[in-house]
Amino acid sequence: MSALGPVAWPPAPIRTERLVLREPEARDRAAFVELLASPEVHTYLGGPRPRDELERDLPVVPERWPGSFVVALDGVMIGQILLRRATEHLRPAAAGKLDLGYLFLPRAWGHGYAAEACAAALDWLDGALPGEPVMLATQTANSGSMRLAAKLGFTEVERFRAWDAEQWLGRRPPSTPS
Repeated sequence: MSALGPVAWPPAPIRTERLVLREPEARDRAAFVELLASPEVHTYLGGPRPRDELERDLPVVPERWPGSFVVALDGVMIGQILLRRATEHLRPAAAGKLDLGYLFLPRAWGHGYAAEACAAALDWLDGALPGEPVMLATQTANSGSMRLAAKLGFTEVERFRAWDAEQWLGRRPPSTPS
């Protein structure tokens, strides 16, 4: 069973007004290297990975695993969304629940793409796993991520200290079937 349980993976591409969420392809490799090596992207994530290491180690087709979506704008990758089961190392309150993670290239910041893509992934999840709560963790200093969490309907479960910074853990209640 995958991180998303009984959900078939990958789903058909998810289309929003401006974006497509899809599985990774070989053409995304350079964007993955840029995303993972970006000091700006990793300001609140412990720092970037060395570019030469990524160039050497990243597969030609970036790994495809259940819950990993490439976010594409006009066919070009601008970010990634991850839906995966949280482990207890994050926080006991999150263990076993789905965790929403996202990374976007700095050039995509400030246009609402993260909110649009995350909302689409959460809507898809509501259909695939109805009744499933979702957790989100971020540093309180990451004001953009804190605003996005609120916009997506996450409410605070707790604050805690980890990695030499105050962290915020939020929960989005399960959707209720209409």
